[in-house]
Amino acid sequence: MAKLKDIAKACKSKNAGPFSITLDIMFDDPALFERVRATDVVSAALIARLYGVQQEDVLFTEYPPALAWKATLPRPVASGAVGDVDVYGAQQHAPLLDIEIPL
Repeated sequence: MAKLKDIAKACKSKNAGPFSITLDIMFDDPALFERVRATDVVSAALIARLYGVQQEDVLFTEYPPALAWKATLPRPVASGAVGDVDVYGAQQHAPLLDIEIPL
């Protein structure tokens, strides 16, 4: 098993407006991207489970030409609202880092 943080070029998050977060998982090696893609581990279901949202609330896009996946999901608290701990959404990628990929 390999952790995503050890094999992906980047895992990042940012706001997609005040009510949504977007997550990006990117690779720089086409062969490695295809190996990870073939496992079907990275999915809308996984993102929903990691972030505690309904799968139908996850807009999930696989984009092979860029060796990447993108997911957009609702924020638990609007950006800048009382209780928000990450105004820019830049720290929300952490749950992605420990995803285990069977390579």
